[in-house]
Amino acid sequence: MPRNILLEISYILPKCTFQHLKQIHALIFTASLTQELQLFSKFLRRSTEFGSMDYSNIILSQMGDHYFNSETMLWNIMIRGYSFNGPSEKCISMFDEMSQRELKPNNYTYPYVLNSCCQLRRYSKGKRVHCQIIKSGFESSFAVSHALFNMYIKRPGFVDIGGAGNHKLSDARRVFDDMFERPVEVWNMMIYEYVSFGEVGCARKLFETMPQRDVVSWNSMISGYVKAGEVENARRMFELMPEKSVISWTLMIELYKDASNLEAARGFFERMPQRNVVSWNSMISCYTKHGKFRETLDLFVQMQSEGVIPDGYTFVSVLSACSNLGDLEYGKYVHCLLGDFSEMEVMVGTALIEMYAQCGDVNTSFAMFIKIPNKDIFCWNVMIRCLAINGRTEDAVKIFFSAQKVGVKPNDFTFTSALFACSHGGLVEETRRIFYSMENDYKISPKIEHFACLIDLLSRNGQLEEALLVLKDMPFEPDIAIWGSLLGGCSITNNLNMVEKTIKRVCELETEDSGVYVLLSNIYASECRWQEAQGARGKMEEKKIRKETGSSIVF
Repeated sequence: MPRNILLEISYILPKCTFQHLKQIHALIFTASLTQELQLFSKFLRRSTEFGSMDYSNIILSQMGDHYFNSETMLWNIMIRGYSFNGPSEKCISMFDEMSQRELKPNNYTYPYVLNSCCQLRRYSKGKRVHCQIIKSGFESSFAVSHALFNMYIKRPGFVDIGGAGNHKLSDARRVFDDMFERPVEVWNMMIYEYVSFGEVGCARKLFETMPQRDVVSWNSMISGYVKAGEVENARRMFELMPEKSVISWTLMIELYKDASNLEAARGFFERMPQRNVVSWNSMISCYTKHGKFRETLDLFVQMQSEGVIPDGYTFVSVLSACSNLGDLEYGKYVHCLLGDFSEMEVMVGTALIEMYAQCGDVNTSFAMFIKIPNKDIFCWNVMIRCLAINGRTEDAVKIFFSAQKVGVKPNDFTFTSALFACSHGGLVEETRRIFYSMENDYKISPKIEHFACLIDLLSRNGQLEEALLVLKDMPFEPDIAIWGSLLGGCSITNNLNMVEKTIKRVCELETEDSGVYVLLSNIYASECRWQEAQGARGKMEEKKIRKETGSSIVF
């Protein structure tokens, strides 16, 4: 076969389509070119670059056993293909088979095997491969050391391999220190990991030793100080930056948002040379978080006037502001801006549900809930709570059971909302059923707020003996809310024996809740025990506790 044909095939292969590849395949076999190992290996490698390994396996099966059993290069090509195309298990099994065939992996083999260990989360296997790498002397290879570093960086922090405690950072740092070549990206990854685990001091030491830094290096350090709440260090780092990106400015807004310094946050926002949607979202959420809801809406108007397109996070903050202001009209305006409901993110849909319910339009809120596709548990929780708050307790309970029917697994917040609904609707049987299903059916241990809902309902419905049994079995020390519920139940049933016991426990708590003292005074007064009634009122005066006068606002 003329040499120019071989060169021509080698030239065509990197650019050929899958159909052309099949034609080249036919040519190679009809012209008996399978013995040209360099050409055949290029052809095999190109076959692995079309997203599937099926055709590559056909090619390999037509190859003589002699080459396949002796050429590490062909094994590397197949291992690389499985690493990229999957299944990753096959990549690892081929690697294990190499030793059985007495083939030695090299610096081209290990990176793909480590990548597959990472994809499969088989970090114990990855560590064994690391040991093999050390024995074979390939740890100094840039590709291998980089793959090792990447594996340890991606390993979850709670995973424990080969010892007690969390070794993620120490293992990654050991590989990092042993690397002969460390580009700035690798330094940044190591700094980022320290920051993620709250090790800002270690991150700073590494940062100081960097031979060169880029904007990512500086932003990582600022991010670490923001998470740690170290305002001065973050500010100083920001001022020292030779070049600031939009991320740098946004981090400073987040810093002062967390520090509740809205004026400083707005100052950085106004000084930004350019802003993106994330910057606007950061400032808008800053106002929402701190209850400056009118400012949230004003900034949203400014954002629109400057032609910045809002995203889901923008709408969630703005809808939250509308909810808290009870501004239904503005909420409807925001709803119109959202466009096609079917394409809406579930978090935005959930914010819409809450907005309509908070503004008193429960029917529209429920209609929104029905339309949202792929509802998550948070969405279900919000709908249950909104129905309960608006007095539609039976509907709230129906939604709770509907979630279970469609396979949504409830969490403790779901049970809190459902029990709140049952308690306020006086649904005793449903409350018992829901409360006891927490541990029996879902292995969720009830918290004190779940016990409080059950005890409150039982107390208000005259079931004091059962309420006391629940109280006795509760693994928490009862708080003032629970004792107050029992006290309220006592006042309904006129159970004087229980009143005395409950009053004693309430007095021991030395609470500053005015409602408890008023209730105590009323119970004593109903029994004509005027001295004790006056004593309860006297305690309020002694502790300077005032009962706020009730009021209402009509819009």
